[in-house]
Amino acid sequence: MLANSINARSEGDIMNRLPIMKRLAIEISKTIFYIYAFLWLARPRRARTIEDVYKLFYIDFLMLDERDVEIVKMREYELITRCRNPCPVLKLAQHLNLDTRFVCRVVSEPVCKYVLRRLNPSIVFERNYNYIRPYADGCEERIYIERQKNNR
Repeated sequence: MLANSINARSEGDIMNRLPIMKRLAIEISKTIFYIYAFLWLARPRRARTIEDVYKLFYIDFLMLDERDVEIVKMREYELITRCRNPCPVLKLAQHLNLDTRFVCRVVSEPVCKYVLRRLNPSIVFERNYNYIRPYADGCEERIYIERQKNNR
């Protein structure tokens, strides 16, 4: 397994040290996820509320069963979830014997951020890498809508 603290600067270093087949598997997975996102976004969608974010992102885009998404907190501008779905990124990390914190950061996070920003440019996506499978019972994410300074 890779080191526990993986930051953006070290991602490239880690990728460069991986065997070519693992790098290829990661890059292909990310590319496939991006292609799916591009196709899904071909139909214009807009998230105006945090409820819209939940329905569009988790249920429509990620195609999660509502029973697999625990809503820890839902407020007007903030959503915190813990997902326990069968996750292809988790399976990929386990198959490649890599830390899910690294694989999620490289494969899933950029695509999720891209989709959410297309739904609403004010959306911020954060994944809690201290609460992620297989180290925890689910994967925790925080999504919030940044309010303009004059609206605070």
